[in-house]
Amino acid sequence: MSMKRILTSTACSAAFFAAFGAVAVLSSSAQQIADQPASSTKAVYLASAAAPSADTLSSSSSVGEAETTADERLLSPDSAFQPPPRPRYSRPTYHDSHTNADGSSKYVFEVGGGFSMPMSLTSNDLTTGYRIEGGGGRNFNKRFGVLLKFEYDHFGFQTATLNNLLAIYDSSYVGGTLAELDGTSHVLSLTINPIINIAQGDRWGAYVAGGAGFYHKVADFTTPETGEECDPYYGCFEYQANAVVDSYVSNAPGFSGGGGLTYKFSRFSNERFFVEGRYVYVDNSPRSYAGTTAANTPSGSTTFDAFPQNGNHTTYIPVTFGLRF
Repeated sequence: MSMKRILTSTACSAAFFAAFGAVAVLSSSAQQIADQPASSTKAVYLASAAAPSADTLSSSSSVGEAETTADERLLSPDSAFQPPPRPRYSRPTYHDSHTNADGSSKYVFEVGGGFSMPMSLTSNDLTTGYRIEGGGGRNFNKRFGVLLKFEYDHFGFQTATLNNLLAIYDSSYVGGTLAELDGTSHVLSLTINPIINIAQGDRWGAYVAGGAGFYHKVADFTTPETGEECDPYYGCFEYQANAVVDSYVSNAPGFSGGGGLTYKFSRFSNERFFVEGRYVYVDNSPRSYAGTTAANTPSGSTTFDAFPQNGNHTTYIPVTFGLRF
């Protein structure tokens, strides 16, 4: 073999091994890149893209220094470099002529009706009747208010009470005996009532209330009579009516106490339905019986008092259903 052929064969072998090594290295690198997750590859790319060059660092050194100084000021404990504190918000306050500072309405009105049940000695003579009331007042806040109320309580008489009085009237009433006796009693009152709300929700509420004022108690006894009335166009005709044969009046101070429940029609409205129960005590002045057989009518006599019970202490429980707004 000549020297020329030996050199040619050696060069070919070296070129083959070099090409084989290059192919192996490239295959290993490609496999490593494929095995990495996409996020890592993206991060590497972003890091390389974001890495500033030497020229960039040299041209923007002043900007970097300014940003570093701003960051140091924000982290400084000195209050002069800190941002202003976040504002704190509280409940809204109101400043108008009809609303309190806590949002409650300054003025309140109510109207209602129900029934009244006599209690204790009062129930010996009177029967359960009806009642109506109305009033208005001032709310000082959501918890406390004061109402001025006018109330009318109407009662009937027990049958035994009417029979006893009928016997008395038959023995003293001028004009003969009475065929029948009936009657009613009522109490008119004007009171001041403080109210304290003890529970308030979006819809339901509860409160306690008291009251004090003036009570006017009246007892009227009647008998049916036949009357006659004449009209120029229709002539004369008769009618039945109850004539008052005796009446008693007692004025006294009174007191009450109780509580109730309220229900709002919506959580944003001031109107609400209420139901309330109280105990009422009227400090009437007790009287004694003063019968007479004198020839005068009971109502015209200054010494006749066939119903002293009207002056006894009066107690009853009124239950009221109404609307407060």
